[in-house]
Amino acid sequence: MEVKLLGLTSQEYFEKQVEICASAGKLSRMQGTVFDAIDSMNDYDKALKFVNRVIGMGHTSTIDHDYMVFALSGVSPIVEQTLIEERFASFTVKSRREVDFSKVDYCIPDFHDKNGNVLANNKELQKKYCEHMQKLFASYSIFVDAGIKKEDARFILPYSFHGEIIMGLDGTSLARMINYLTKSDLSKIDELKLLGNKLYEIAKTRAPYIETLIDKDETIEFSNKILERIVSNKTYEILDKPVLLSATPDIDKTIFLNAIMREFSLTNAEALKIYEENIKNDAELQAKLMKEIFKEPNHDDLKQINMRFNFSVPYAILTHYTRHRRLSLSLPKFAPIKDLTKYLIPPAIKNDSKLKELFENLYQENKKVYDEFKALGIRDEDLVYFILSGNMINVVINFDGEAFRWICRLRECTKAQWCIRENVTKMHQEINKISTYYSANLGPDCVTKHICGEGKESCGRINTILANLKAEINN
Repeated sequence: MEVKLLGLTSQEYFEKQVEICASAGKLSRMQGTVFDAIDSMNDYDKALKFVNRVIGMGHTSTIDHDYMVFALSGVSPIVEQTLIEERFASFTVKSRREVDFSKVDYCIPDFHDKNGNVLANNKELQKKYCEHMQKLFASYSIFVDAGIKKEDARFILPYSFHGEIIMGLDGTSLARMINYLTKSDLSKIDELKLLGNKLYEIAKTRAPYIETLIDKDETIEFSNKILERIVSNKTYEILDKPVLLSATPDIDKTIFLNAIMREFSLTNAEALKIYEENIKNDAELQAKLMKEIFKEPNHDDLKQINMRFNFSVPYAILTHYTRHRRLSLSLPKFAPIKDLTKYLIPPAIKNDSKLKELFENLYQENKKVYDEFKALGIRDEDLVYFILSGNMINVVINFDGEAFRWICRLRECTKAQWCIRENVTKMHQEINKISTYYSANLGPDCVTKHICGEGKESCGRINTILANLKAEINN
């Protein structure tokens, strides 16, 4: 694993960033202009002392003004998913849909017992582990060479493979990330703890105020003993389609009422009267009004509704959801692994009997090797790399109306992978059952706006849509 700070790396720049943070802290409680605050904090030692005092009191917003960008090389999807799920930073990652991963390196953990001691036969276990991983990567190449798209072949990739990330985050988020990786129970995953320690070493020089925010206590382990006691059946079933758990009652009406209240600062009672008298019984007006509401740049009215889904998803597309910051995602921890026998076979592989047999045999063999390692008493955190990208878990996602509009816009597009496109389309179909006008405005840009931003990579559906519209007008 390599972690590198990007951008300006001079001491002068580091010190200036601390002075900016101090100026922000000074500004909130001093007389004068923002420039007076800046002038009062143009001494680095004074600024650092002031910042440490302010953030020590819990006012960490001052270091939100210090933004850092890091390059992470040779990190597994365990790292990627952990960081993105916690909404610590902004990310760009190497696409598994577009890039061949047959030749990448992979994470090789040390194998510990339940007490954290490295096993005496660790080297032998690592050799067997590597032989297994290399077979999985070789099989990935077999699928690709057989004409299977990389986005489908990746379903066989183990979660040990190395990816590449550029991430950017502010001082507050960096401190939270370091604490989370080094002090929570996730620190038992050596790769996560190593990343946290590397970031901390860089931060001590780049953002020395960080030491004020680093938890000095030992690792905090958490296990919900109550749930472990009362939930005896820990097996689970894979859902064949998303289940709508809850939603705002009368979605369309709620959006209309909020638009009236927001636009004219009316009470709910006043807005309701207008809705009942002018909008409720006019379907054509409701359709036009919802289109106008969708044109609002901030989509404030859409944010007032919510919908909560439960569905099954393969790890391969999990980050396609977690990267959307506008939704709230709840999913199981990596360790302990939930069930390696639950997996999704891509249709392109399923329709080829030989490839399907190879795919299923690989999953069965992966489970067998995992069971052998687990039977040796190896701690769960060292076994997370046996997760294959096609393994399935159940998740819960809560969307507000704007977050759902956004994900339908991106993931119902034919350029999205079939798996997430099917999933989002089925969620949209569930919303169709409880909404008329909001739901009618959801979908990719070609459907809702009659435009396509894919350029030369367009699927061509926009041409059909425009041709049909022209024909309707001519008729």
